[in-house]
Amino acid sequence: MKSGFVAMIGRPNAGKSTLLNQILDRKIAIVSDKPQTTRNRITGIYTTDETQIVFVDTPGIHKPKHKLGEYMVETAEKTVDDVDLIYYLVDASVKAGTGEEYVLNQVQQSGVPVFLLLNKVDKLTPEEIGKLLQEWQQKGDFAEIFPLSALEGDNVARLVEVTEKYLPEGPQYYPADAVTDQPLEIVISELIREKVLLLT
Repeated sequence: MKSGFVAMIGRPNAGKSTLLNQILDRKIAIVSDKPQTTRNRITGIYTTDETQIVFVDTPGIHKPKHKLGEYMVETAEKTVDDVDLIYYLVDASVKAGTGEEYVLNQVQQSGVPVFLLLNKVDKLTPEEIGKLLQEWQQKGDFAEIFPLSALEGDNVARLVEVTEKYLPEGPQYYPADAVTDQPLEIVISELIREKVLLLT
C-alpha cells in the first residue's frame, strides 16, 4: 500500500478547505470568504484499496497582525516539516503580490516535493491560464503544476491520481472508512461556526 501525508499550504482564501472537501466528497472543513476561517490543522483522510492519503488543511499563511494570527501561521509552517508532499494553492483569479512570495519562499525551503495548484481557473480564459502557467513555471521548482477549480471539481481527480505516484510505500494510518481525525463534536462546532460566518 502507498500512504503518506500531504499539507495544503497557501494564502487565506486560496481554496484549501474547498479542495479538501472536494477530494473527500464531503464537508469536513468549513468554507467562508472571511480570511482565517480555518484556525487549526484539519486532517482529511482519503482511502482506496491501494492508497491512503492523509491531507492536512492548514490555516492560510499570512503576515500575522495579532496573537491568533501568529498561532495560525506557526501551525501552518510546522505542518510542512511532517509531510511527504505539499499542495501549494494559489488563487489564480487574483494577481500575486508580496504575500504570495512569502508563502512561495516558505514552501520552497521545505525540501519536500511541491505541487503548485492554480485554483479558481474557472474564472479565467484559456489564454489567461496559459500565461499564468508560464509565469509560475519561472518562479519556482515545482514537482507538478495543476490548473484546477476546487469548487467545480475540474482536474481534481487527476490531481489525486498523480499524488498517489509520489507517495512512499507505507502503512494504513487510519481505518478505511475514516474521513477525518477530528472528533464529531469539533466537526459539528466548525459547521455551526461556518453558518455564523456566512450570516455576518
